[in-house]
Amino acid sequence: MEQKNRRKGIVIMGCLIGLVKPLLPIMCLVIFLGVVGYLCAISLTILAGYSLLHATGNLAVLLVVLAVLRGILHYGEQYCNHFIAFKLLAIIRHKVFTALRTLSPAKLEGRDKGNLISIITSDIELLEVFYAHTISPVAIAVLTSLVMVCFIGYQYPPAGVIALFGYLTVGVAIPVWNGKRGAVDGMKFRRSFGDLNSFILDSLRGLDETIQYGQGRDRMEQMDEHSGELSRMQKKLNRYEAAQSSLTNLCILLFSFGMLFFMVRNCQNGNVTYDRMLIATISMMGSFGPVVALSNLSNNLNQTLASGERVLSLLEEEPRVKEVSGQESTVFEGASAEQVYFAYEEEQILKDYSIDIPKGKVVGIHGASGSGKSSLLKLLMRFFDADSGRISISEKEIGKINTADLRDMESYVTQETYLFHDSIANNIAIGKPGVSREEIMEAAKKASIHDFIMTLPNGYDTEVGELGDTLSGGERQRIGIARAFLHDAPFLLLDEPTSNLDSLNEGIILKSLKEERGDKTVVLVSHRASTMNFADQIYEM
Repeated sequence: MEQKNRRKGIVIMGCLIGLVKPLLPIMCLVIFLGVVGYLCAISLTILAGYSLLHATGNLAVLLVVLAVLRGILHYGEQYCNHFIAFKLLAIIRHKVFTALRTLSPAKLEGRDKGNLISIITSDIELLEVFYAHTISPVAIAVLTSLVMVCFIGYQYPPAGVIALFGYLTVGVAIPVWNGKRGAVDGMKFRRSFGDLNSFILDSLRGLDETIQYGQGRDRMEQMDEHSGELSRMQKKLNRYEAAQSSLTNLCILLFSFGMLFFMVRNCQNGNVTYDRMLIATISMMGSFGPVVALSNLSNNLNQTLASGERVLSLLEEEPRVKEVSGQESTVFEGASAEQVYFAYEEEQILKDYSIDIPKGKVVGIHGASGSGKSSLLKLLMRFFDADSGRISISEKEIGKINTADLRDMESYVTQETYLFHDSIANNIAIGKPGVSREEIMEAAKKASIHDFIMTLPNGYDTEVGELGDTLSGGERQRIGIARAFLHDAPFLLLDEPTSNLDSLNEGIILKSLKEERGDKTVVLVSHRASTMNFADQIYEM
């Protein structure tokens, strides 16, 4: 999902800034507050120097007003900055989840879930630094520095040139230099962080197996190795930060004392008055705040831009299967596959395969594992598109049917039913949003799981635990079948619906399916010959 070659930082920043467009008026307000606030802070130093120069106390009230105003303006700037940041993070999360929905399942099948979680959580959170502490400080630093260059240049034009050179060095040259040094390491750090998340997630899911086979020590060593690698990368990034901070402070001292010596020399030569010499020097020394803030951004900007790259790469990922809308509505009248070829990358799964699924019939597909039975159902669901050949529903090519219509007319029960960490009732209710408790119970009865649910302490309100690990495989499968009954679609696709059941429960489920399916069309996939007794016609694979 991530690009091998990271795009340039300025390009990433441009793409991220483009997301600010809905909040542009607030961003303009932030910049205004920041510029005026910094000018108030700089004016405090200048007026204090002027007051000492002329031994006057008349400016005391003005100094107090400027100090209070600086605090108020800074608060307003930070408040608006964080309002923009958190508002935009919500927008980005919405965009990311929308992208994940359009990419799944074809582009996400087999992907590293830990890295995806890292993008959704920590990478997006890191963008808060960019939106709250990067965009406006850049604009504030530029505008404030321009005002100060003009002010110092007014005192003595050559001094304005020195000030411009100083601001460019501290606010542009050093951050760019530091950013280029740490760009690759910043991206490596984010990827390693995602890899560590994946490893921890994998370890938690396989905890029972780790304990059973005595792999705890090995997993801990691998965990230490991942953590150590991350720590080494963090230390390297910290060294970059320390070098940048030291160089920034050194440059500020050099330019400040350079301005002092330059102005003193010109004052001695009669090129500038004592007042202008002192004001220009004080102005220079007290005006590095905005560019220092800009320079410090490069410390965290490498990781922020790396996070931005990962988020943008996800948002720009093109789905393998694009949703269809705006077509004429379709009513289910049967399905078929004609001379279909399909492969997962280099692995050929279906080759010149054809099947006819008449309306109202139970079609069995029997074959060994890996023969392509599940892949055929995914093609009928249009989770994937066939490489060649034709998949049709109601004699219409599946790629020309509205995706919403397709989801309404199909119910799909997978081999491994996924259960959310929620109540049994809510897990069944996924099949039909806004459903009543009576409808949920009726669907459970059709799936022959109602009696079991009623034996649980809280009945339908019983929590199933993470990944449904408090239920057996057969119980999870029957909840999946209950969902399908609740969805009440005319085309029912069952992928090994009894694989986790014994012969007795298999018979109960098949009997329930036969009695409750009504006029539904059913495709029943199984490697069990006994399951095929339910089918009107059987295809071997």
